[in-house]
Amino acid sequence: MRPGQIIVLATPVFFLLIAIEFAVGRVRARRGTGQDTYRLADAVNSIGLGMLSQISAVLTGLLRVGIYTAVYSAVALFPDTDFWTTWYGWLLALVFYDFCYYWLHRMGHESAVLWAAHVVHHQSQHYNLSTALRQTSSGALLGWIFYMPMAAAGVPPLVFAVVALVDLLYQFWVHTEQVGKLGWFDRWFCSPSNHRVHHAVNDRYLDRNYGGILIVWDRLFGSFKEEDERCVYGTRSPLASWDPLWANAEVYWGLAKDSWHARSWGDKLRVWLKPPGWRPADVAARFPKPAFDIAQVRRYEPEVGRGAQWFAGVQFLLLLAAVAVFLWFSDGLPLSRSAVWLAALTAALWAIGGVLQGRLSIAEALLVEAAALATASAALGLPWLHHATKPLALAIAVFIAARRALARPGGMTRFDVLLVAGLVGSLAGDVLLMGPASLFVPGLVCFLLAHLAYIGVFRIGVGFFPRPAALAVTLAIGAAMYAFLWQGGLPVALRVPVALYVLVIACMAAQALGRAFVLRHTTAGWGAGWVATGACFFMLSDALLATNRFVAPLPLAQLWVLATYYVAQTLIVRHARP
Repeated sequence: MRPGQIIVLATPVFFLLIAIEFAVGRVRARRGTGQDTYRLADAVNSIGLGMLSQISAVLTGLLRVGIYTAVYSAVALFPDTDFWTTWYGWLLALVFYDFCYYWLHRMGHESAVLWAAHVVHHQSQHYNLSTALRQTSSGALLGWIFYMPMAAAGVPPLVFAVVALVDLLYQFWVHTEQVGKLGWFDRWFCSPSNHRVHHAVNDRYLDRNYGGILIVWDRLFGSFKEEDERCVYGTRSPLASWDPLWANAEVYWGLAKDSWHARSWGDKLRVWLKPPGWRPADVAARFPKPAFDIAQVRRYEPEVGRGAQWFAGVQFLLLLAAVAVFLWFSDGLPLSRSAVWLAALTAALWAIGGVLQGRLSIAEALLVEAAALATASAALGLPWLHHATKPLALAIAVFIAARRALARPGGMTRFDVLLVAGLVGSLAGDVLLMGPASLFVPGLVCFLLAHLAYIGVFRIGVGFFPRPAALAVTLAIGAAMYAFLWQGGLPVALRVPVALYVLVIACMAAQALGRAFVLRHTTAGWGAGWVATGACFFMLSDALLATNRFVAPLPLAQLWVLATYYVAQTLIVRHARP
């Protein structure tokens, strides 16, 4: 049985313990003897990040296991399987792993590039069993280095994988505030009390208690601190977001910016290797950050309606079931298919986070989810799902645009009529292009009309082609693409229709870019910029579609074509209205 399947089987146990902890916290809060440590959005975000970590591990796990096996095969000093599979061999391997984990964990707090991965586990401002499931998706990229001594010593890959899982599962139960100090147990093992210290941002607790199973390592290497004051949880640079992608990327992005701005080449490198928070003097002077003040810490809890909470909760449970099915069968899937499912599930998690943050409406989240399913089903060859979700996505987009228009005083304006017309034309084109090849030209005509409608939308208030340079660039790109298709074998019967289509979509993109330029210094500039980005993605999507259809098949063509197409449509429907 693979680790992923074991995680699936363990999941009901995790949720049972979470339910018990939740109930205990509620009872203690009502009695005044403790507090409720759960909030829906935080728990969904933490568990969602754990789900993302597990599905991404299907890809990144191959890196760690592959490298470990290669080193073991090449330089193992004592590869005696009979020894390592005795009870004392297993115990030695577990202690060995825990020792290596201690140093990985410690360096994850002392080196910025490793902290960029590990920070995900610390971002929650609550401390409960759902926090234990909050894991990074990028840790395996460098974390494997710390386990190479085990490979060199001769610990077999299977034994390594098992003790790694045991070490991970042990750490689940220590993430709770409902268990107090445990006397002698606290002196030897990682316990809830010891690990609460590790997650705290209090000055006296910062960067302490790294042990996974044994706390003895911390006592030996001077990193132990006993819990003696109330813990404040989170990080000293709060995430303030339920976005799972940003949770994994925020520190990397900050390091990249500091490295870019540093004048010294040495500092550009040191940014990544120095302890978290270190910044070159010139960067700190130009881009100062406020000093951390624990008295100013506030929990991030944006208010959302009960309906949005119910929606997010139900969607989350459905997604949890989908992830469980994926993990159970992932071992038999080609890497490319796993990557497609990873992308689709990630998009759904992102949408749920957007709803809980108040950044997306329920309809917009459904649009993202339908688009993700339409894209994945096309790439994976699931026609029954694709034929249902592809028209559904644009139907939701039409609904969003129409509802917003009708909700405003005065009802639908010319702007709204044209926007809805563009979306309806796109919907018709989607339906026709799913049919036989004979419907390609009618589908092309529908999209051509949709782009004409979008041109009408984007000209309101700014005129036609307010930025001639943008028109020149998009026409040049369109002409180059058309020449490429001509040389690649574009059928004679389609040369005129495709030429007209290329001209119109180039004009649509130019109109959107010109509008963004005119409005760049206004309150509508941000949205106009996103619409222009969407228009460029539309051109890219059509270029990929045409290349795949008329020149040469592209690997995972449907994935790239539809992903860029839905990004384009989503950005347009969400940001078109100023």
